[in-house]
Amino acid sequence: MIDVRDLRTRYDEIKKNIENRFMNVDLDQIVADQEKRAALMQETEALRARRNENAQKMKGKLDPEVRSSLIEEGKAIKEQLASLETEYAEIDRKFMDEARTIPNYAHPEAPVGKEDKDSLAVRFFGEPTKFPFKAKDHVELGEALDILDFDNGAKVAGQKFYYIKNRGVILQMALERYAMDIVMKHGFIPFITPDIAKEEILNGIGFNPRGAESNIYTIEGTGTCLVGTAEITLGGYYSGEIIPKEKLPIRMTGLSHCFRREAGGAGQYSKGLYRVHQFSKLEMFIYCLPEDSDRYHQEILSIEEEIFQGLGLPYRVVDTATGDLGAPAYRKFDIEAWMPGRGESGEYGEVTSTSNCTDYQARSLNIRYRDDDGKPKFVHMLNGTAVALSRAIVAILENYQNEDGSVTIPPALVPYCGFDRITK
Repeated sequence: MIDVRDLRTRYDEIKKNIENRFMNVDLDQIVADQEKRAALMQETEALRARRNENAQKMKGKLDPEVRSSLIEEGKAIKEQLASLETEYAEIDRKFMDEARTIPNYAHPEAPVGKEDKDSLAVRFFGEPTKFPFKAKDHVELGEALDILDFDNGAKVAGQKFYYIKNRGVILQMALERYAMDIVMKHGFIPFITPDIAKEEILNGIGFNPRGAESNIYTIEGTGTCLVGTAEITLGGYYSGEIIPKEKLPIRMTGLSHCFRREAGGAGQYSKGLYRVHQFSKLEMFIYCLPEDSDRYHQEILSIEEEIFQGLGLPYRVVDTATGDLGAPAYRKFDIEAWMPGRGESGEYGEVTSTSNCTDYQARSLNIRYRDDDGKPKFVHMLNGTAVALSRAIVAILENYQNEDGSVTIPPALVPYCGFDRITK
């Protein structure tokens, strides 16, 4: 969440930022509740002072009448205080819930716009793959090669679940280790994270665990959820802690399953592995000093590019429009790989994203460092996809397909796979 003190000093900027993100946030109501909360706090503190003053007066020898009067006054103050504290707790809870709906500030260079089409392509790598034959999509390829099974996935678990089989399993494991080796080379500490997190961690990271708009599976009666990304579990790792300044930056990479409801995720390009309810992903995460976060954001992006350049996959880098940033992100870059199986001649599809969330998540999770002046300050937190395995497999199958229906393994993965081709 943002610093709520900014509501008084940066009101116009916050209001404009909400408009640029096309979010439905009643800022005036939030400010009104903040003022009511402040007034109740002031009234509560004044009453507590009266209570203390009354208690002081009762010390020592007193006339019985005076003591009786003070006792009655103390009882009245106690009742008033209990009522005020209840009222304050309610408005405080309401205000803090509302404040969490205010998005992070957006980078001044982030493109202003509502949808994907408003995002800005800033860089391209490679030429879109062309074939002298009609390209197949990954579903047709994977099923013909007997490495993907969507029908039995749907029969056993429901739509948007699947089995990976045979050499497809080795391909996924090869991708995991290939990407892990690259991120570890850049100083990231490897983790395998829990697949479950407490709701307060999800709220702190900026994921809504409840409601019709939620993309999260909740585990009823437990106060926990299945994670949609290791960003949640890596981001919660230091919650409530003060990190020694000399330990920063902390680079972590987490391999986890990811579970997403994908509500509203229908469409012609959501078929197959592209948009599913469960997949595996290797995530990068950095905790750093505020002045360094822009630099580390570029570092994460460059690692993502290194991974996909090493796979020989054509892609473009996209500076994400404000309306598609998500509440926690200050700035976000996506990598979209070329997918020849889309449409008549292929299209780009998102395979990674990286976000600089500045102190937005740290403030909610109370993750700080102690600066040189001895004062605790909030760290900046960044995340980025090293590889979302399902989408990387989509791109590999479609870009490395052959006319006979076989798929060539990218040279960088051959040492990890132990074979250079998947055939029928």
